[in-house]
Amino acid sequence: MKKLNLLFVLLILTPLFSFQSATNNSIKVALLLDTSNSMDGLIDQAKSQLWNVVNELSVAKCNGETPKLEIALYEYGNDQLSMREGYIRLVNPFTRDLDLISEKLFSLKTDGGSEYCGQVIQSSLKALDWDENPNDLKMVFIAGNEPFDQGNVDFREVCKNARNREIIINTIFCGNFEKGANTFWKDGAYIGGGNYMNIDKDVQYVHIKTPFDDKIIELNKQLNKTYVAYGARGEKSYLRQAEQDKNAYSMNEEVAIQRISSKSKSAYKNSHWDLIDAASDENFELESLDENDLPKEMKNMTKEERIKYIEEKANNRKEIVNQINELTLMRDKYVAQQRVNDPENMLDKAIVNSVKKQAASKNFVFEK
Repeated sequence: MKKLNLLFVLLILTPLFSFQSATNNSIKVALLLDTSNSMDGLIDQAKSQLWNVVNELSVAKCNGETPKLEIALYEYGNDQLSMREGYIRLVNPFTRDLDLISEKLFSLKTDGGSEYCGQVIQSSLKALDWDENPNDLKMVFIAGNEPFDQGNVDFREVCKNARNREIIINTIFCGNFEKGANTFWKDGAYIGGGNYMNIDKDVQYVHIKTPFDDKIIELNKQLNKTYVAYGARGEKSYLRQAEQDKNAYSMNEEVAIQRISSKSKSAYKNSHWDLIDAASDENFELESLDENDLPKEMKNMTKEERIKYIEEKANNRKEIVNQINELTLMRDKYVAQQRVNDPENMLDKAIVNSVKKQAASKNFVFEK
């Protein structure tokens, strides 16, 4: 009876988000970012381009199903970090909570330090939960601008070990291509089975105003009203979502709109704090929730009223998301006509292009 009560919610949300198809496959991306003094531009790119990466990867399919997107974050090369640990910090382990990753990125501060690439890769291999699913796409992206062979840990052995575990090592040098190649960044990628790339850490996308922007921004305000925080983490996570909206706007309107687009994609799922997303999970049982975990507005409702409330929110979200998707599709076409000379050597393109190239070996395809 409990599951039947929410069956119609599943039916409402199934056409909306492709993550309803049960899949155990994941795209696991570990970002290892140099936060030494000269890396402000790299961190700004990571903050501003996270949502574009999410949008690109959210259309991935594996055997007709949508894989989970999990991101982990490391920083290294910062004097504020422990010397004993090699100036390395695990900022956040693998998570599907994209607002949390955004929050962590905005918290990063740069300072001088020693960059030990081999050691930070080794740490990520040991500390992160890479799982043993042979169908997962598992990738490390390490970005920095100092020689790759610094420190006491031999990057060659570490990258070889990663490749043996089917974890691909991609290296991103922030500077001249030849300089990176001559300081072993290319070697690290070759041994690790990945791509060597270089980027200009200081270049930024220029925002192109389109006729669709204002409506997309207004729809985001409506979308936020469909989230229903529940449980011990609900209120904090709801506030985090709002704060990451503000953080995106603080970069520029382009970043804000990319984030709004991400919030309408399958990768942006918040079952751990949003009751509407939670209700779309196959094994969720509304009646199993403690009364204290329910949001204030639902505490005095009857069971039928609670189910109706979730249904109305789900329907509303579906309508809003459909509108956002239609408008962003038109916006993307508009922007593409204006951006024929966009720089290619940027962090998001380095990540997305590598993922798409390497995903073929795991039967991942990207369909828009």
